[in-house]
Amino acid sequence: MEMRMPVYSSSELDRAEGAEIEALMKASQEPYPDPVAWLEEDIRKSVLVTSIDYLLNWGRRSSVWPVNFGLACCAFEMIATAASRFDISRFGMELFRASPRQADLMLVAGTLTWKMAPALKRIYDQMAEPKWVLAMGSCAISGGPFRGSYSVVPGVNLIVPVDVYVPGCPPRPEALLHGIIMLHQKIAKDTYKKKG
Repeated sequence: MEMRMPVYSSSELDRAEGAEIEALMKASQEPYPDPVAWLEEDIRKSVLVTSIDYLLNWGRRSSVWPVNFGLACCAFEMIATAASRFDISRFGMELFRASPRQADLMLVAGTLTWKMAPALKRIYDQMAEPKWVLAMGSCAISGGPFRGSYSVVPGVNLIVPVDVYVPGCPPRPEALLHGIIMLHQKIAKDTYKKKG
């Protein structure tokens, strides 16, 4: 619009204002020509299409909370994995849970005896679904050198279902981290579709 000199009388001011409003109303009969080319590109950048399975599995594998079930010497390596050098927190496992009701991963590290087996089973049963078990070390996997002993369970998988096995006597923290990565890959493949 062109610049006008100020009008000082009230009638001239009303007429000038009315003419300006009329011109604006006449120009506003058509929608403002807004280029919408940016909208399609913005939608393409901002909208993510995925499946419910992928979204749930991403959340679950990114925030696995372990319960510590250290029974023997493998527990030292498991605890070392939680220290700053190996930094288990980068996998979403900030700290070991004190209660099985707050955990969804049981790390069984060491020799399981028959006397301790009911406690392991009870803690596993108290964990909320979905839940996973990682057996760490040859004693937890198969009884290790104590396999023939009358008091040793020859494998945790006789008491609870095991998802990942980490062999070694004791396995190094790097091996446990590799087992956790394998568990993440297993969680990523889960599906929540109704079967049947």
